[in-house]
Amino acid sequence: MMPTAPADLAAQTAAAAAAVVPSSVPLEAVPAAADDRPEPGASAVVASFVGSPSAELVLVAEAVIAEALAAAPAGAVGAVEALRPALEAAAASLGAGVLDTAHARPVADALDRAEVYALQHEGRTLGWFGVRLRSGGAAPTTSSVPTQRAGLRALYDVEMTLTAEIGRTRLPMRHVLDLAPGAVLELDRQAGSPADVMVNGRLVARGEVVVVDEDYAVRITEIVSGSDA
Repeated sequence: MMPTAPADLAAQTAAAAAAVVPSSVPLEAVPAAADDRPEPGASAVVASFVGSPSAELVLVAEAVIAEALAAAPAGAVGAVEALRPALEAAAASLGAGVLDTAHARPVADALDRAEVYALQHEGRTLGWFGVRLRSGGAAPTTSSVPTQRAGLRALYDVEMTLTAEIGRTRLPMRHVLDLAPGAVLELDRQAGSPADVMVNGRLVARGEVVVVDEDYAVRITEIVSGSDA
């Protein structure tokens, strides 16, 4: 198997992080333009990953998670704890290794020499992700990860958008413009196939469509792991 190119690996980590940032809207990671950078006074959340390859992972997303933090009890959780799962997702996309304790740093220092990706929603940049790939080294010792995970309980009541998708299709624009009541669209999935359950655009589970009290519902039949999403 051919090794993954560094550019592809960086994009992979950015996409993994974007999918897990606690945002009220789905985020897409795209390479940031040279002039698309956070304000100099912004703060970044950084964690080192030791594996093969190793990397420095950076998230600048205070504005993105402001709503989630506002919903948590005052002082119960901060940006570092809220963004730790996104850093963990990015680290997991790199393979086996150890993610060090996350901490806050000045953004200018954190993004220096990093591959920078804009976290966008509908073309508007809401945050940034940076990654510096490097050769492996000795694994750090981490003692505060359980404490960081415990702090995430304060985010448990933050609402996220779930959708169920039964299939997709692609049509030329002329056919879309010709749609009218009574038109039948053939989807890319057979009848009886499970529906995809999405959280902010990320596939997290599959299930069968059922009816509960005259409303449609989805009975979960499979939880999708991060590597399969």
